[in-house]
Amino acid sequence: MTEESSRAPGSSLVTLAMIALLVGIAGAGYYWSPLLLPKADVTAPPQAGCDLQRQACAAVLPDGARIELSIAPRPIPILTPLRVEVAVTGIEARKVEVDFAGETMNMGYNRTALAATGSGRHIGEASLPVCVSGGMNWVVTVQVETGRQRIAVPYRVAVGF
Repeated sequence: MTEESSRAPGSSLVTLAMIALLVGIAGAGYYWSPLLLPKADVTAPPQAGCDLQRQACAAVLPDGARIELSIAPRPIPILTPLRVEVAVTGIEARKVEVDFAGETMNMGYNRTALAATGSGRHIGEASLPVCVSGGMNWVVTVQVETGRQRIAVPYRVAVGF
């Protein structure tokens, strides 16, 4: 009996189907990766020393545009609806989102799209989940899409301490 005739009928078809499935999964992951891990063309640091627990905080981009984030009520509570407001000046924002991520612990997908209200202002509502370890440091990233670029401003805030 030759090696070719000792294979089970259809095993080549199963192998091809498995390869096609793996390629499909890789393609889907590549296609949807910007949803979970958006890539920014420009990342700007917020003002040094600004505390979102006490006031709105802004970042100035290299071209002079400004992105300001405000979260209310203050101090920022957990499990309570938060009013999130972003003011954008110097650029035309097509889409503004705010992403809340635990700095040292994955707290799941928590991104809110903000509604434009005119004059560069964008407003929405979000809430922070409870961390079983008590207080938590959060990275609140404002993501702004213009016609030409994606801008990210990562603000840091400690909540629940």
